[in-house]
Amino acid sequence: MPLGKDDTVAGQSEAPAAAVRPLVAPSTGGRFLSLLQDKVDYAFQPIVNIRTGSCYGYEALLRGSDAMGFPSVLHLFDHAYTENLLHKADLLLREKAIEKFSRLPFMRDAKLFFNLDPRVLQSSDYQPKQTVAILDRYGIDPRSVCFELTERHDMSSTADAMRIIQTYRSQSYRLAIDDFGTGFSGLKLLYDYQPDKVKIDRFFITGIERDPKKKLFVSTIVDLAHVLGIMVIAEGIETEAELVTCRDIGCDMAQGYFIARPTTELAALSTRYEHVAQLTLNDRRAKRGEPQSAPQQIEFIQPLPVEADMVQVFEAFRQNKDRTFFPVIDRQGEPLGIVREEALKDYTYSPYGRDLIHNRSYGKSLKDFVSQCPVAEISEDSNKILEIFSMAENREGILIVSEHRYVGFLSTTSLLRLINEKNIAMARDQNPLTKLPGNNSIHAYIAGALTDESRACSLVYFDFDNFKPFNDAYGFRQGDRAILLFAELMQKQLGSSGFAGFLGHVGGDDFFAGFDVREPQEAEMRVRQLLATFRQDIASFYDAEARENGYIEATDRQGQKRRFAMMTCSAAILHLPGGRRSSSPDAIMDQIAKLKKQAKQADDGVALAVIPAQKVSAIA
Repeated sequence: MPLGKDDTVAGQSEAPAAAVRPLVAPSTGGRFLSLLQDKVDYAFQPIVNIRTGSCYGYEALLRGSDAMGFPSVLHLFDHAYTENLLHKADLLLREKAIEKFSRLPFMRDAKLFFNLDPRVLQSSDYQPKQTVAILDRYGIDPRSVCFELTERHDMSSTADAMRIIQTYRSQSYRLAIDDFGTGFSGLKLLYDYQPDKVKIDRFFITGIERDPKKKLFVSTIVDLAHVLGIMVIAEGIETEAELVTCRDIGCDMAQGYFIARPTTELAALSTRYEHVAQLTLNDRRAKRGEPQSAPQQIEFIQPLPVEADMVQVFEAFRQNKDRTFFPVIDRQGEPLGIVREEALKDYTYSPYGRDLIHNRSYGKSLKDFVSQCPVAEISEDSNKILEIFSMAENREGILIVSEHRYVGFLSTTSLLRLINEKNIAMARDQNPLTKLPGNNSIHAYIAGALTDESRACSLVYFDFDNFKPFNDAYGFRQGDRAILLFAELMQKQLGSSGFAGFLGHVGGDDFFAGFDVREPQEAEMRVRQLLATFRQDIASFYDAEARENGYIEATDRQGQKRRFAMMTCSAAILHLPGGRRSSSPDAIMDQIAKLKKQAKQADDGVALAVIPAQKVSAIA
């Protein structure tokens, strides 16, 4: 129901049900509905494009439950459900929210998000198709309404739930899963209801910039949703760092106090929130210097409006005989999916099929033939677009949007061309032995870290100790094996866990890693674990005598025979805290080179330094 995650109101604590003392007696249903009409109001909170700040819609959040004597909104609806008034109360509140939404001057370009308590579908007073009449009274298209299905109550055992949800969809309402990740059967809801939107619960958003597990969870949900053609909303965003992290992970929209607080004053709402757009403009990383070739491959395919008559649909295919599908959009230009020619063949090749489908009384319309298709923002990193495509079953390609409105299509052919271009670019920079990114990518990573003021990270340079004596004594093949061992350990202990943001191979026995962490100790702990594992595993590369002695005899650079300890690895860790920085990648590498000398001389092989946020100073 209309309770938002940012709807924590002073004085509305979560009290136990026994503490509820409503102003109405349980038996006075009319009194309850009357008070509901008089006492409550709706606040609207914007849901915006996470990159541009353009407002996509507004969530209706109930205000005034405390004035009715309920300690929280949840208690109010629990009371309505217990008294078999839930659907009547829900309809009353829907009309209040819809009427207020209709007074927005920019209402036709926005969506109204309204929370649907799934218990309404089980309510004894439930009557279907009541909302259509309300929307007609206020001149609002059903496609402008998005019902949020909360996970707070279990719907998995409700026999009629799926049928009713399908009815909502057939009436052109949009559907979203609210509080995703914290309630009942989240993934099952995602599978069963095929929503248009998923709202990630604020638990996973709070502090996400410093929590690798939350990053992994959210990025996984984003990838899965995008493959299914579902948009992702990060809700409960309260800081700039949370918004930037969610944007970089790939979330499509954002909601929370950082964008705007809920307000009952319609005049306080805006169609665009410039401080969100400014964050993107200030992000000068430009995808870490990588050329953005995806927009160049976009083809504009004339879309079909979902309201199009089936005669128009058949005519579009007739006039474009080489076209096997068309994108389908709503009145606001948002893509709903694609219509495939093959989906119409049963009617095309049936003796009376076309006449039947042209008959409006038959009940079939274009929306009945729309198939879901992956969607990506035009500003999305080409790596992310390719990742979405690689996981999707859709064979046509990907719908491309800007501000959530259709702008074109990336066909399979274009995507394959993009993959080829990226493979060539990667091969030029990739180390031939370890297949890790080389110096160009490392330089681009450091440049990105320096230009993003909100980002804190640790840069780590790894260098083997006593590698040359080992290589001379055992041969270059064994030396290559040692290099491959470290690369594999680095990928396993740092990369597979999602902890390190970047892994690279400088060349020879020199490696690089970048950690997006707030505190340098987080990176230091992982680095020490890696060094200890390498020290232990590399011992097996020596013969039994060397392992027993703890050294080998080899010739030094001056041609003198001497003893060398068994191979280890040193690490120079340079931490960049969040804040404005004044330096260049070359200057940073000079700093790391100085720090590397300290690491070589340290007993534990590790040296750590922190660069001041305002300016880069020399390391002593």
